Amino acid sequence: MLTKHRGEFLLVLGAIFFSASGVIVTVILKYMPAFRVAQFRSVTAVLILGTYVLLTRPHLIRAKKSEIKKLALYGVVGFAFVNFGYLYGIERGVPLGLVLILEFTASIWIVLWIRLVRKHYVANQMWLAVFLSFAGLVLVAKVWEGFKFDLIGLAASLLCAFALAAYFLMSEKIGKTREPIATLIFGMGFASVFWLIVLPPWNFPFEIFTTKMNLGGIADGTMVPGWIMLTAASIFGTVVPYMLVLSGMKVLSASTSSVIGMLEPVVAGGFAWLWFGQSWDAIQLFGGAIVLTGIYLADRAKSTS
Repeated sequence: MLTKHRGEFLLVLGAIFFSASGVIVTVILKYMPAFRVAQFRSVTAVLILGTYVLLTRPHLIRAKKSEIKKLALYGVVGFAFVNFGYLYGIERGVPLGLVLILEFTASIWIVLWIRLVRKHYVANQMWLAVFLSFAGLVLVAKVWEGFKFDLIGLAASLLCAFALAAYFLMSEKIGKTREPIATLIFGMGFASVFWLIVLPPWNFPFEIFTTKMNLGGIADGTMVPGWIMLTAASIFGTVVPYMLVLSGMKVLSASTSSVIGMLEPVVAGGFAWLWFGQSWDAIQLFGGAIVLTGIYLADRAKSTS
């Protein structure tokens, strides 16, 4: 049986996989448009998981007609729009650190939704946890460096935050009646439909599969075929971490899960340091400690509320 602590472990592990895959995606983005990467990850995730479920437990992905609209909204908003807002913000020139800060305001919107719309009690510790985690991310990202004001880019990043909040809230609800693998198939399935409409598949840069990609960083000069990099991004950067997060959310609330998700940019900074030599200064290390404190308080708030 999945316990609370195992759920926390799965979410932390999911954040680690998301963060580690950032190295892979960073390399791929030097050779391939960002939106095409998002499209490829969604479509391949559905093909991998859908094939497995159809061959083993096809009943998991049966849905009533009354559920289709809700699942479609879940896929487009919770999966496609998160990637769209995040990537478009970066393409518009908004610094990555600021994009991440705006994205993870999702925790604030989730807590406000629970308190103001659902009219549920929110422990004071949870408010403090959200504030500390958000403040810590500001320090980690050092958003005051290289700030560029772009209204459309900032709007896209904020869209990403709202979409991420919806993802956690809808995952919490859908996950109560469906297995994590089925939830992911529906989410990625409708996200794939969105991407295939926005980006016609016949224009896909298929030459990317045979393109040799330089790993850079500590492996600079090592050339790897594109198909290997894309496969790794799909499996270890999409299927595995999403399965871990959705599995962990079976026993955790959306608010707690979103705060634990703030661990992702902190861990990503660690991987960037190890691979690309992007070291952190004292301010960023202090910010990382504050984020971890906020996550601990979020866990305590869930336990006592």
